[in-house]
This record gives sequence, structure tokens and C-alpha cells, in this order.
Amino acid sequence: MSSVFEVDTAGPTIAREADVLDIIGDAAWGHAAEWVALPVQRLDPSFFELRSGLLGAVLQKFVNYHLKVAIVGDVSGFVASSSALRDFVYESNRGRQVWFVTDRAELKQRLTGSR
Repeated sequence: MSSVFEVDTAGPTIAREADVLDIIGDAAWGHAAEWVALPVQRLDPSFFELRSGLLGAVLQKFVNYHLKVAIVGDVSGFVASSSALRDFVYESNRGRQVWFVTDRAELKQRLTGSR
């Protein structure tokens, strides 16, 4: 199974691209993780507004550092109000770099291939 760095739900809100740099450093160099489990609770609501650019910038940071990321938590409210976000979540979940999962158990299932 892939190594996962689990970001604590308590901590500063990620409201800018630079806010993930410490997380990336801890995951990549401190824990040699392949995946980062990033809780929805840590994300500023603007993260889920595609026009803000925050989601794309943050996810690109992870990709640049060769980390995969799972957004962990309930995003149904955000998805319900944006068809573009709904499509993004759907397409992301079909890939291998970015996943949106409801909880850590679902992430574990996906990582072990037992859907």
C-alpha cells in the first residue's frame, strides 16, 4: 500500500497556494509519503470555487513535488452548487493523482484497490 501523510484537521486554513508548502515539505521529506490526505476542514471555501484559482494552484504544487493528494471529507455541498466542480471531482476520481474521498476508510479502500 502507498504511504500516506495525513494532515491534521486542526491547523491553519489553506487560503493561499503558499499555505501548502510546509505540508508538502513534511510529506515529501519528513515522511517520504506518496500521498497526502488533506482534510476538507483545512481548506478555505474559496478552494472549491474554481474561478478563484486556488484549487488548481494548490493541486499543481503537489504535482510539482511528485505527491498525490486526496481531499478527505464531504464536498457534496460545494459540488451541488457548481457543475464545473462536480465535473472536476468526477474526472479527478477517475485518475491517479487527485482524489476526493468522503473519509480515510474510502481512501484506504482506493489505495488497496478494493472498491
